[in-house]
Amino acid sequence: MKDFTIHTIESAPEASKPLLEASVKGFGMLPNLHGVMAEAPGLLEGYQILHKLFSESSFNAEELTVVWQTINVEHECHYCVPAHSAIAQMMSVDGALTEALRNGTAMPTEKLQVLHDTTLAMTRSRGVLTDDELAAFYGAGYGQRQILEIVLGLSQKVMSNYTNHLAQTPVDAPFESFAWKK
Repeated sequence: MKDFTIHTIESAPEASKPLLEASVKGFGMLPNLHGVMAEAPGLLEGYQILHKLFSESSFNAEELTVVWQTINVEHECHYCVPAHSAIAQMMSVDGALTEALRNGTAMPTEKLQVLHDTTLAMTRSRGVLTDDELAAFYGAGYGQRQILEIVLGLSQKVMSNYTNHLAQTPVDAPFESFAWKK
């Protein structure tokens, strides 16, 4: 098996260079995930666009974290679980929520539990939810916009989780203290 290249701005394909520059500007560093994705400029650009769009969705910081981490943990992504643990901390999300997501324990509120359960069901069933699952989601106060925004978040996470599985992307130094194994 050939090792995947973790590109720098200098080594990246020309079309990826401005995308990597944007990563450095946004994160203060070049995440290894972005360096791997740079090999396919369309993948990196699509990932960055989906990240921006999902971050600007109707979900608050806790809800974003629930969707991201539910998918990351279900996909057993060795890179994204620590990365999003650090991101949650930067977004001032309560560490107890992050730990519950990482460890598969109950969410701190019923609404977040329903969001977690719905995201997990969507991930496992490839978007096929039962009437009861949808009714529980809507009963918790979410609407059609939010169910569709889970699809957006799931799309973003498939791109990163699958890339990390293929490339065995090394966890960046700032995220190493959040290392995770299922």
